[in-house]
Amino acid sequence: MMGEQSVMQEELFYGFSLQRHVPADHLLRAIDRFVDLSAIRQHLAPFYSPIGRPSIDPELLIRMLIVGYCFGIRSERRLCEEVHLNLAYRWFCRLGLEGDVPDHSTFSKTRHGRFRDADLLRELFETVVRRCMAEGLVGGEGFAVDASMIVADAQRQRGVETAEELKPETKRAVAEYLATLDDAAFGAATPVEPKFVSPVDPAARWTAAWGGPAVYAYCTNYLIDVEHAIIVDVEPSTAVRQAEVTAAKTMIERAHDELGLWPERLIADTGYGSAEMLNWLVHERGIEPHIRSSTSPGARMAPSRAMTSPTTIRPIHTSVLAARRSGNARRPIGCRTLSSTRTA
Repeated sequence: MMGEQSVMQEELFYGFSLQRHVPADHLLRAIDRFVDLSAIRQHLAPFYSPIGRPSIDPELLIRMLIVGYCFGIRSERRLCEEVHLNLAYRWFCRLGLEGDVPDHSTFSKTRHGRFRDADLLRELFETVVRRCMAEGLVGGEGFAVDASMIVADAQRQRGVETAEELKPETKRAVAEYLATLDDAAFGAATPVEPKFVSPVDPAARWTAAWGGPAVYAYCTNYLIDVEHAIIVDVEPSTAVRQAEVTAAKTMIERAHDELGLWPERLIADTGYGSAEMLNWLVHERGIEPHIRSSTSPGARMAPSRAMTSPTTIRPIHTSVLAARRSGNARRPIGCRTLSSTRTA
């Protein structure tokens, strides 16, 4: 007999546990075991007033960002809606059934305000890398560097020919773009002016480097430890090769300064094989480049053959590597590789 759901009087009291309704194999359960955000309140303390109405808990906002990154929710408005409706998201964000989800405008203002001023996301990223180092997931001996093009959310049919046509008082993005014109990763990366500038997102560069129709885009640059493919640093830049090379140098230096990592070798594609870059790696950093020379089409991947002047650079390069293997190389101050730390 076909059943029919009967309409019954609602109960006065309910016993409900979010913990029981989140599957044991859910992705957020696996992540939650390793998420410790107790230090962010101390990091953000100077950016909040000691008096006044309490703000939205910054840990809640970070947990919501993690949900958005893990499940590909790019819109902040939609992220707030999904956290409001999804029981697993509520459980991960510690909201319970009755907790209020922040308004999307408050979410955006905090992320572009206090979080950016405090460089909080960088602090969280480096905290995760240090955790990976403590767990033995970062070898610290070999790094790889590359860039990925990120298409901007800007219409390719709209654009102005020069930055002088932009109005900085109309949009925050325009004001930020004009403030980075002298930044080596953006405006000062190349003297070549782009064909068009987006009035909505002017920092995105007009480019056809990805092989399709020209679009407005950025580059995300990654420095990856090759032992377990752990990303140890990331740096945004404009979508030109010169900016990518500059970003690679920035990441290598920051990995040393902030994390104490000094790789023995660097793997990269031909775009990083300029004479200036190879000279910087060998003579200034003592790093063995596994890079095909961009000025020598017939060069092989062997480090000594990747140089633009093998007769002058190869002997110095060989001596640097020999010194490193014997432990007598000139290291940056306060730097040790993880391999030497583990064997010490």
